[in-house]
Amino acid sequence: MEKHVTILGVLYIVFSALGILAAIIVSVAVVGGGFLSGEQGTIAVTSIVGPIMAFFLILISIPGIIGGIGLLNRQSWARILVLVLGFLHLIDIPFGTILGIYTIWVLMKKETEQLFAVGANS
Repeated sequence: MEKHVTILGVLYIVFSALGILAAIIVSVAVVGGGFLSGEQGTIAVTSIVGPIMAFFLILISIPGIIGGIGLLNRQSWARILVLVLGFLHLIDIPFGTILGIYTIWVLMKKETEQLFAVGANS
């Protein structure tokens, strides 16, 4: 299970980093679209909406990065955080569901629980 936990940690870091990258791209596209329109009202709205969208997309990506790093360091709190994220991923069809099922399968195993118990004691 050691390898599965490492894979899971890397997956959460990578997908969360991609989420942050997507947030930046969406923000630039929204703001840029407003400027391309040339209308003052549209520029004003997109200048506000773009950064707000990016902020919330980044905000929901941060727990994945934190949890992934914690899993790589075998922190017991990270197991709980990523398990909660795994249950939340179940509603994100199709890729999130696959990640959620894999997360739950890995983190609910007795061997994984023992792995994190050993890590907590050292």
